[in-house]
Amino acid sequence: MKIPAIDMRAQIAPIRREIDKAIGDVIDRGSFILGEDVKALEQDIINYTSANFAVGVSNGTDAITLSLEALGIGQGDCVLCPAFTYYATASAVIHAGAKPVFIDIDPKTYCISAEALEAYLKKNSRGHNIKAVVPVHLYGQCADMGPIIKLAERNGLKVIEDAAQAFGADHILAGRVNKAGVMGDCGSISFFPGKNLGAFGDAGMILTRDRNTSEKLFRLRNQGSDAVNKYRHIYIGRNNRLDAIQAAILRVKLRYIDSWNKKRSQNALYYNEGLKATPLTLPHVSETNTHIYHQYTLRAKNNIMRDKVINHLQAMGVDSRVFYPIPLHLQPCFSYLGYNRGCLPESENAAGQVFTLPVYPELTRQQMDYIIDSIKRIL
Repeated sequence: MKIPAIDMRAQIAPIRREIDKAIGDVIDRGSFILGEDVKALEQDIINYTSANFAVGVSNGTDAITLSLEALGIGQGDCVLCPAFTYYATASAVIHAGAKPVFIDIDPKTYCISAEALEAYLKKNSRGHNIKAVVPVHLYGQCADMGPIIKLAERNGLKVIEDAAQAFGADHILAGRVNKAGVMGDCGSISFFPGKNLGAFGDAGMILTRDRNTSEKLFRLRNQGSDAVNKYRHIYIGRNNRLDAIQAAILRVKLRYIDSWNKKRSQNALYYNEGLKATPLTLPHVSETNTHIYHQYTLRAKNNIMRDKVINHLQAMGVDSRVFYPIPLHLQPCFSYLGYNRGCLPESENAAGQVFTLPVYPELTRQQMDYIIDSIKRIL
């Protein structure tokens, strides 16, 4: 049995006519960059997330960079981010002109550790020009935003949520249910095709509660130009605009995101039941979170067990993967920052022990039983 990590064709097939019509409408209008389709998606995202403002951009990485620039963070500034996440989080900081500072993770949720963040700030709050923190909502659930926001307020830091893997996830903060991406000063969203809500190419969105920040973002994404006179440039901007066709596709798929996320959660529960007697550590869900399972992530006791399970699954046709095998502080491109192996142990341990199973909504019980039986057999 061949079971891919994600099956885009299975997702698209039931809604193909709606998508074809949406694309055809864009072609008929002949407007392909920004325009009414992007404005409509931005309003849809505002309605869905309860954000005050939404700004469509080229991708999730640019969403972080633009957010930092709009908040006045750049050359000479330091930005705190988790060591265990995808490379793009830190590269976005560098492209804004700032320096990433890596913080260890919570070993249960794999998100940035509020305790490690507090310890770092107590030790390094003076003389380091720390201006922001980028909590990553990894694998589909939010970081512990309550203490993170309190620490940010206490230390005068901006908060840019990296919600690339958690669009649609809920988090309880101060007794209120919030969508991922609306709790910080800005929230970055990726619509990469493999995300729970994915476009047919690169696309992204920035959420913010501040009007001035949104107005600056609208200009920065479009060459820094004036909203009225496009040949008058207010800022040194970028070409980070969202394509109209991607916006039209996303508007269709947004209608289904809650049902898709619900099915992912149901699949995760089915895996949990089938694998609870194994020595693997099942995904932990914080009591303040809903988990949308962008990835269903298991943890083995060590890398030997992990690699044994992955190799067996792949031999059985199951596309099991590791997100992420090298923590950021040990990536060759960041060696100039001076980190050494052993300085962020939770991130390093997770990188050597975690692996994922396919969890997309279209999985059948037969496929999941095959995966569960394959894991039990090798263990």
